[in-house]
Amino acid sequence: MAVPRNVLKKWEKARAFALALPGTAEEFPWGESVAKVNSKVFVFLGVDDGSHPVGITVKLKDESARAHALTSPGAEPAGYGLGRAGWVRIPLQESGAPKAGLLCDWIEESYRVIAPKRLIAELDAR
Repeated sequence: MAVPRNVLKKWEKARAFALALPGTAEEFPWGESVAKVNSKVFVFLGVDDGSHPVGITVKLKDESARAHALTSPGAEPAGYGLGRAGWVRIPLQESGAPKAGLLCDWIEESYRVIAPKRLIAELDAR
């Protein structure tokens, strides 16, 4: 199934934002894209080839941010018990899915939860 162009552009913006954060690297465990900082995943980006629904999964410790993310169409606590730790899966192909700017805000929050203080300081200095 082809991914709609507008959804792909939103996913690409979110991915580019994540990979531009200080000290990040992209890896492909389980065949899907993840962004890591300090060898720890801070956003699951999934795949963009249409083999699975396009979406991102972020760790939101802030309860209001997590509650807001969960109001997105189709959003849910992440599987494999990750939801209990604050991880939220946000599908991007649903009607009314969040805009790229909001996704980037959530990605940055997830990064700040995982990243070491020196990299957060580097981000704040930008």
